[in-house]
Amino acid sequence: MKYMQLAQRIVQRAKKKGAKQAEAFLEVGRNSSVRVRDGQVEDLTEATSKGVGVRVIVRDRLGFAYTSDFEPASVDAIVDRALELALAAAPNKLNGLPSKAELGKPPETGPLFDPAVAALPSEWKIQAALEMERAGKAVDPRIATFESVGAGENVHEVYAASTEGLAAHAEGTYVFLYAVPVASADGQLQTAYWMDYERFLEDLDAPEEVGREAARRAVRMLGARKVKSQRVPVIFDPVMAASFVGSIAGAANGDAAFKKSTIFAPLKGKRLAPADVTIVDDGLLPRGLGTSAFDGEGVATRRTPILEKGVLKGFLYDAFTARKAKARTTGNAARGYSSLPHIGTNNLYLEAGARPPEELIREVKQGLYVTAMLGRGANTVTGDYSRGANGLWIENGELAFPVQEVTVAGNLLQMLKDIDGVGSDLQFRGSVGAPTLRFRELTVAGE
Repeated sequence: MKYMQLAQRIVQRAKKKGAKQAEAFLEVGRNSSVRVRDGQVEDLTEATSKGVGVRVIVRDRLGFAYTSDFEPASVDAIVDRALELALAAAPNKLNGLPSKAELGKPPETGPLFDPAVAALPSEWKIQAALEMERAGKAVDPRIATFESVGAGENVHEVYAASTEGLAAHAEGTYVFLYAVPVASADGQLQTAYWMDYERFLEDLDAPEEVGREAARRAVRMLGARKVKSQRVPVIFDPVMAASFVGSIAGAANGDAAFKKSTIFAPLKGKRLAPADVTIVDDGLLPRGLGTSAFDGEGVATRRTPILEKGVLKGFLYDAFTARKAKARTTGNAARGYSSLPHIGTNNLYLEAGARPPEELIREVKQGLYVTAMLGRGANTVTGDYSRGANGLWIENGELAFPVQEVTVAGNLLQMLKDIDGVGSDLQFRGSVGAPTLRFRELTVAGE
């Protein structure tokens, strides 16, 4: 099927039937994954998906409908349904699709599609999963089993068209490995996980290394205990630091800033962190999982600094929220075919610092190195940050013993001020990345 022609036909029908503006957002995808347990295939799944969302504006009223049925009668019916819903909606003069000027010129992203991923046979995924499990169990006899271990890939295409001149197409791939081992000793069970997600097969970690790292992380938590409640330096490993960076992006949501429902709302242009702290959302990062020439409504993506050398540079917007705030869209509309656009991130990361992570640990006399966390994290309205945490206790610059069932608490603004070490080990385990990150002092609540 010629999907771009279908998207354009949807737009033409909507306009012919009275829409002032119309947009079609069409997705086609295929994914495959395998899980193994104890040397046997537990399940092998292959699925295809497709769908199209139709957004129309009629007399300042918004209508939206979607379908996964591409038969002509069904497509026509969903266009008509979007128009009906628009007529029943309340008018809002801010409703509208991105203009040609807002759409911009699609930038060059470099390759995002890997034919090797698209052609991955099931046998490769099965073998990779079995190798992860074997390598993980070989690390230590205390690895009792794997809660889950698997591999898979995804191939997807997007087509978008609108009355405002949008005619965009993108295709991409990604491949992944993950392992969740269970370590057992003295009646205690500990789990951990490790994973890798990449667009290109050649960039993916070796399955054996993923399995071994997951096992090492589980075994080192055996014998974990609580510590007394205290205020100490706290270090987040790169995966946990990436989660913290996600909280910062949540506080930089442009709609929340407009509504004054984020602690960042009045602070644009203010210094919030040391000069070695730069947090960026970059839709053009080479080979990034979140890289695309355009966002969920066809706007050209770009590199958008949130914090630059410690200073809050601005907020993230899609077209509608930018219009409300009298700002400019930052190309941060996220969506699937079955949803309206909302503010999201592309490739979000904290830029690497100059200091080796081992040095950041060595300088701590007593503190906590956090390797896993529970809970949502930050309240971006108040800035309160509180999460259950597991990790390793630091004594005299060395990782001394495992810690569990403690809570790490602080406030986002104070935490940003208290960053006193940014590691050189920037990692992406998905579309959000960070290096090791050290905070001068946080509350660790335990016994």
